[in-house]
Amino acid sequence: MKIRKRSSLVRFYAGPEHPIDERSPEYRFMKAVCEGKTGQIKTLFSDKKLFGDKKSAVDTPYGRYEGLDEICRFAVEFQGRFRADSAMMVPAVQTKANGRAALEFDVNFVIDGEIEQVPMILVADLAGCDRLDEVRLYCHHTYVPGLQAYRRPIFKSAYLEMGDPDLLTGAVREYYASLHHTPKVDVERILKCISPECKLGGYAPSEGERDNGGHEDLRAFYENAATYIPRCVAMRYETITDNGRTCVLEWVHVISDSGQKDMNRIAISGIAAYERGDDGLLCGIRICDYAGYEKTIDWEQVGITKAEAQQINYVERFPSGCGRKDQEELR
Repeated sequence: MKIRKRSSLVRFYAGPEHPIDERSPEYRFMKAVCEGKTGQIKTLFSDKKLFGDKKSAVDTPYGRYEGLDEICRFAVEFQGRFRADSAMMVPAVQTKANGRAALEFDVNFVIDGEIEQVPMILVADLAGCDRLDEVRLYCHHTYVPGLQAYRRPIFKSAYLEMGDPDLLTGAVREYYASLHHTPKVDVERILKCISPECKLGGYAPSEGERDNGGHEDLRAFYENAATYIPRCVAMRYETITDNGRTCVLEWVHVISDSGQKDMNRIAISGIAAYERGDDGLLCGIRICDYAGYEKTIDWEQVGITKAEAQQINYVERFPSGCGRKDQEELR
């Protein structure tokens, strides 16, 4: 069957170095969703979460489904939301740690007799070994027919500050400290923690994906980032799933006045996976967000006004340096 739209996620990352446990509940959930087997989904969730007297949930780029009936409705409508006749999951990377499981995969949708490969990543909050409390699903909005480039932050931030690097380890900590916590982006420091063979991407539209051309290619990318980070936007990670090889961060933006005025930035939810090689350097960087698409949003279609969205995670300006921590502590 002809592939009309091709993803780089499985091509870049699937293989024996990324073993997949097919017994894991998040894998069984997504496989059942693609196959339309709602009976299996009912065995993976209770109507309420294990603690807190809250409904179990599936959060997607196009809506949140709470309680067992709504989760089953999500599964029934999944193929239709992508205007597909059938769907098959092809796994790439699985990361389990900290009471969560993250699964990166392609969904091969059959649409009008041709395959469209859509890269996705989900994070599942586990309720024991074989059940789920909540699943949060991410993919680029351009793969979903009619979806706007806005995803309201899933998490309500306790503090409007960028994430603390000391919650991270190794190359991931070094990357975030040098990208977000120096007075400006330290490009040379970033390059020292990234392998020259690092694979970039996996979730952007296929025309935006590319193989890394080495450190000079990376240098241009991060020099551009230095023009607006951290002046305009800060990253606040809300969950960390790190098995020692791959670190998956769910995050929200914190946006400054400069970010709104100069770049039209708005706080959204996003996710990233950072993979360490045997040498400890980053060998894979996979980011899923809608940055750069803010001007395309039709605010009449998203259920919130632009003014309301601009007030979420807004600060007038970021403190100079690092905020709560002295700069030297991060070196």
